[in-house]
Amino acid sequence: MASNESPRHTEEFVEERLLNGLFIGSLLHHKELLDKLEDVDTRVIKQRTLLHIGVRLGKTDWVEELLARGADPELTDDSQGNALSSAEEMVRRFPEDLDRSQVLKLVKLVHRRDKVMAHRHESPPSGRSGQIIPIARPDYDMASRKSSVDTLRQDMVSLQGQLSSYLNELKEQVRGHDTLLRCLEEAVTSTAEDVTLIKCDLGGETMMSGLPFNLAKARRECVDAMLRRTKIVYGSGIDYMRRLYERLYDEDDCIACILKYLSGEGQVKVLVDCGSWDIGRMKDTIVGLDGTEWSGEGLHSSCDILTATVFLGVKNCSECSENMVSAEFTWALSQLSLWLVFRNAGRPYEQGDAERERDWTRALQKVKREKRKWGGELNWWIYHALDQREQRAKFYYLASAVPAVITYDGSSAGRAKLQEQTPLLLSLYSNHVATTLLLKAKE
Repeated sequence: MASNESPRHTEEFVEERLLNGLFIGSLLHHKELLDKLEDVDTRVIKQRTLLHIGVRLGKTDWVEELLARGADPELTDDSQGNALSSAEEMVRRFPEDLDRSQVLKLVKLVHRRDKVMAHRHESPPSGRSGQIIPIARPDYDMASRKSSVDTLRQDMVSLQGQLSSYLNELKEQVRGHDTLLRCLEEAVTSTAEDVTLIKCDLGGETMMSGLPFNLAKARRECVDAMLRRTKIVYGSGIDYMRRLYERLYDEDDCIACILKYLSGEGQVKVLVDCGSWDIGRMKDTIVGLDGTEWSGEGLHSSCDILTATVFLGVKNCSECSENMVSAEFTWALSQLSLWLVFRNAGRPYEQGDAERERDWTRALQKVKREKRKWGGELNWWIYHALDQREQRAKFYYLASAVPAVITYDGSSAGRAKLQEQTPLLLSLYSNHVATTLLLKAKE
C-alpha cells in the first residue's frame, strides 16, 4: 500500500523516534534511523541538536556516533551554548559521573581536530593578491611549509591515538551489557507506535505524546496481574489499588520495570489494610535482612522475603502523606524484586559477578562520603541502608532506595536529586538493576 505520509512528516517521525531513543534507550537500534535523517544537526528542543541533548544526558555512544556522522559541535542553542560548553557544564554539575567526563573528553578531541583543520583551510594560497611571495628566500619558504605540514601530521596522529584509546575504553565499559540494553530498547522502541511519554532534565521541560495502543495494553495487563496478586485484608480498596499501581507504573521507567517483573512471579502476594495507615494488624513484627526487628505498627509498608509478601496500609491520616505511603510501598516492592531476580541473598547482582560487586562496593564508599557532605538532606532510605550491619544488607537497601526516592519526589525531581547527591548509585540501578528486571520479565 502506498504511503500517504509527506517527506516532512516522515522526517518529523524519525526525529521523534531518535529523540525518544536518546532519553530512554541506547544506540543499538537507532543507526538505521540516523541513516534516514536528512540533517544530523536538526534542531529539536530549545534550538538544541541531537548532539546537544546527547551531551547533556551523558550518552557516550550517541555522542560518539553523532560526531562521527559530522554533527557540528560549534552550533549553539537558544542559551548560546555549544556542545563543548555544555559538556564542561555537565562535568562541573556532576563531577562523579564518569559518562559525562568521557563525553567531555570526546567533544574536546573533536573540537581540537576541527580547530586544526580550520586553521589549515584558512591559510591563504601563496598566489593570493597582496601577499608577499618570498622569492628571495625559497629555502626558507619550503622549510616553513614542511615544518607546518609535519606539525599538523603529528597533531593528527596524536589525536587519532587518543581517540582510538578512548573508543577502546568505551567498548570495554559497555561490553556485556548489549543484551540487557537490547531488551530495554525493544520494549519501548521496537515499533512505530512506541512513541510515549518522554521525561527529561533539560531545563525542566517535559514533552508529551499520546500513549500508543500496544503500550496501553501492556500497562493494563501489568496492573491487572498485580491486582490478581493483591488481597484486601481489611476494608474495601480494590479501585484505590488499581489507581496506585497505574500511578506507579506511569511515574518512572525503573518503577514500571519492578511491576513488570513482579506481575509475572506467581509466588508474589500483596496484602492491604485499607482501614489503617500501618501494617500492624497484618504483620506484628518485621525482620530486616541483618536480623533487626521492627514493629508493624510503625510501618506503612514492608516486605517479608521468606513468604514473598508485601504488606501495605493505605488509610489516610494526618501523620503521613500519600507520597510517603506510595514511596514506602515502592521501597518494599523493590526489596522483593531484588531478592527474587538476583537470588543472591539480597545483593543487587548475580552470584559470582565480581565486577558488579566492585561497582556496588565503590558506590557504597561514595555514598558514605556524600553522607558527610549532604548531612540531613540525604533521604531516609539511604540513611537506613548505611545503618545496616552487613555489607549485603547495605547493598540491598541502597538499591531499594533509588525507586523509593523517585516515587516520593517524582521522576524528574527524584532523579535530579539522586544525580546530584549519589550519581553512581542512580547509574548502577538504572543501567543494571532495572534492565535485569525487564530482561527477566520478558523471559
